[in-house]
Amino acid sequence: MATEKRPYRFVVLGASGFTGQYVAQEVARQQMNPELRGSALPWAVAGRSREKLLQVLEKAAQKLERPTLPDEVGIIICDIINPASLDEMAKQASVVLNCIGPYRFYGEPVVKACIENGASYVDISGEPQFLEEMYWKYHEKAAEKGVYVIGSSGFGSIPADLGVLYTRNKLKGTLTAVESFLTVNSGPEGMCIHDGTWKSAVHGFGDQKRLRNLRKQSNMKPVPVVGSKLKRRWPVSYCSELHEYSIPFMGADVSVVKRTQRFLYEDLQETPVQYAAYVTVGGLTSIIKLMFAGLFFLLFVKFSIGRQLLVKFPWFFSFGYFSQQGPTQKQMDDASFTFTFFGQGYSQDHTTKHGKPNIKICTQVKGPEPGYVATPIAMVQAAVTLLKDTSELPKGGGVFTPGAAFSKTKLIERLNQCGIEFSVISSSEV
Repeated sequence: MATEKRPYRFVVLGASGFTGQYVAQEVARQQMNPELRGSALPWAVAGRSREKLLQVLEKAAQKLERPTLPDEVGIIICDIINPASLDEMAKQASVVLNCIGPYRFYGEPVVKACIENGASYVDISGEPQFLEEMYWKYHEKAAEKGVYVIGSSGFGSIPADLGVLYTRNKLKGTLTAVESFLTVNSGPEGMCIHDGTWKSAVHGFGDQKRLRNLRKQSNMKPVPVVGSKLKRRWPVSYCSELHEYSIPFMGADVSVVKRTQRFLYEDLQETPVQYAAYVTVGGLTSIIKLMFAGLFFLLFVKFSIGRQLLVKFPWFFSFGYFSQQGPTQKQMDDASFTFTFFGQGYSQDHTTKHGKPNIKICTQVKGPEPGYVATPIAMVQAAVTLLKDTSELPKGGGVFTPGAAFSKTKLIERLNQCGIEFSVISSSEV
């Protein structure tokens, strides 16, 4: 990557958006790290309104008790609908942190500008159709330019993707299958998510045909199943280990992890891991609520007018989980997440031809509020890793998942130091 002649190591694009403001705060917080004293990385915020960007910097300065911050950070004016302005922005950056979504509508111009102007790119998209389409359209172009395009580098899907790799690395043998269970904990005021995520989900589920066609056109051979085939759970199942009911997790994690495993198998000749993702939902009352919400959602996303209603009234149709205002600071302070991974495989003295797996492992990834605390941490550390661990990245550049890009780097160590903690809970032979 070209870094020496560019004025900014990081540019946070969309810093005045709801999530972007927290990403900007996290970059500023990392610059205050004692280990960086005297070698802080120059950075900038970018967007359409200088006034709003300045307000974001002033808010960060107040929160971090760093009054000189607005004078230390560059401001770049650019607009998604103005390709020339995106080109100028990308020319000034080593890594662009793109916070403007839904990415299916606004992501591609930024990816294109970054590749054409030699800037690497990180986003926090949880939209499989966008992520997979960017791979097919731009992987070879990015490789030719020697830049890295890394999608889904927030809560979706760094904890899941790197959690599977962490589980594999900690098993003393060959890991062949993993189930993950996400538990989101909230405080007395409950939880809330900004409606930007809701909009992405509405348009994603409303256009699943496009994703199916994209995968069909790719005509890729399935990755081989090693060892016993992982059995899928029922749509509502009871996890005896966690003592909670669970449902399949509908985010991008499965898509991202599968792409990572394909890369590791095809490019690095590593054993592919089967993967299934679930989210815990508590008791039967929660399941009934979710069933009603899910039925409404799946019915309405099928029609244009239904999608318009879902987007216009997120609080009503999501039973209060999504809103145009987003969570309060108290809700964010009280929230946390836990990913629990149950892995199975074969010990070093067994092979996958010996029948059932004979070893199990349980690991966890824990962190703060997922959307606006953990996501900025993950995104910023992914960008830092792009700059600092260049020799450990896949050679030559391209479009990658987080696991494919960072499997050999120190990203997990960095996340551990920033409050997203990876740990082994138990490991035993069956």
